[in-house]
Amino acid sequence: MKEDVETKNAVIEQAIITSSDHGCLSAHITLDYGGTCQGFGGYALYLPKSFKHHAVLSHAGHFIWRVMEIAGVTDWNDLPGKTIRVRATFDGVCEIGHIIKNDWFNPRKDFEASRDGAV
Repeated sequence: MKEDVETKNAVIEQAIITSSDHGCLSAHITLDYGGTCQGFGGYALYLPKSFKHHAVLSHAGHFIWRVMEIAGVTDWNDLPGKTIRVRATFDGVCEIGHIIKNDWFNPRKDFEASRDGAV
């Protein structure tokens, strides 16, 4: 039996970007219909280097993952208050780094390397 698709209004109650579900980047929202709630999302948006099929296919996914990784968080909401290192000029930030580890994220370099197939 095929279910009927229903169109209805919803309020987004929560929006989460996380790497805590299976170690890959995912995002989901919680929808409130006015008494009942339902989730939407949960797809793998980015597979980090520890995954066999890692590739920078999504600059957005790679950027979000690396910022979270540098800050040492698994949820985007946990970024405020975290301490990181920064390499910057007066004109802007070139890269960010983990506060203790020698791990730096330079989006320009990573995205150029992904075009060349090196990442």
